[in-house]
Amino acid sequence: MPLPRSTPSVRSAPERPTPERSAPTPRTVVMLAFEGARLLDVTGPLEVFSSAARLGGRYTVRICSPDGRTVTTASGTRLMVDAAVPEVADRPVDTVLVPGAEELTQGRFPPGLLGAVRTLAGRSRRVASVCAGAFALAGAGLLDGRRATTHWRHTATLAARHPTLFVDPDALYVRDGALFTSAGVSAGIDLALALVEADEGPDLAREVARDLVVFMQRPGGQSQFSVPARTPRPRHDALRALLDAIAADPAADHSNTALAARAGLSPRHLTRLFREHTGTTPAGYVEAVRLEAAQTFLANGETATATARRTGIGSDESLRRLFLRRLGVTPSAYRSRFCTTTR
Repeated sequence: MPLPRSTPSVRSAPERPTPERSAPTPRTVVMLAFEGARLLDVTGPLEVFSSAARLGGRYTVRICSPDGRTVTTASGTRLMVDAAVPEVADRPVDTVLVPGAEELTQGRFPPGLLGAVRTLAGRSRRVASVCAGAFALAGAGLLDGRRATTHWRHTATLAARHPTLFVDPDALYVRDGALFTSAGVSAGIDLALALVEADEGPDLAREVARDLVVFMQRPGGQSQFSVPARTPRPRHDALRALLDAIAADPAADHSNTALAARAGLSPRHLTRLFREHTGTTPAGYVEAVRLEAAQTFLANGETATATARRTGIGSDESLRRLFLRRLGVTPSAYRSRFCTTTR
């Protein structure tokens, strides 16, 4: 049974839905576990739905495997399952969750996995993948011509292997009709919270987020994780020291002149090193670090004035211009997004 489709959206999250409160019975959420799956891909979303059920949501959570056997995850942890796929598919399924595994990105699928995905998809209202689970959905033919995402390390591979897909490399999760894909590992929690909000409304989703001590909606996309963490460590000793100093105190004087003097280099030589090792200018790198710090301060409840001062951005107006230029939203609008999973 084909899943309904919608026109792919340029947004990186589902539109705000109307909670579906008319279902008379609990919604069955099925996690399709298999050999080599990443443990957090499995347990993260299941914690969200289990917490939602405990807090009043109407969910029944089940774990199945293609043949009903216990599976060993990538971390070596063994998972007991409730049933084999054919047993679960005997009854209608509300939500199917497919975790990821490194082998999937290499085109290696455990026996029976793709058939299990197709079987469960044909019996479900919606199908969602976590991380590299998108490769299983694509391999099963569910993503042809659709919009999707996956772990940032593998977005280019997914796009190359399935050229009919539109792969969003930055989204934390993407909806295309009844199909949902999410980014790396913990983004499965973001997606599961969005699905709970779609079903039960924002109040319950917010309560689940508080229970799990996670953001209702994380700031930014996959590119929002630490600027220093995603910047390759330069081989140049002086440049490494500068990057560490910028990360440790974004508000300090990090002008090109000050950085060059600190490194004992000419401003022109410093700029060449930055472009060679970071792909940007000293000013561009400092701005990225300050923007990231500002996102964190705002998310933690700081005012725009305090955020601008503590990050070295300067004034409220400078902060506002930076957010509009780099993120397309004002600081106040950015902060308000933590009230819901939808963007």
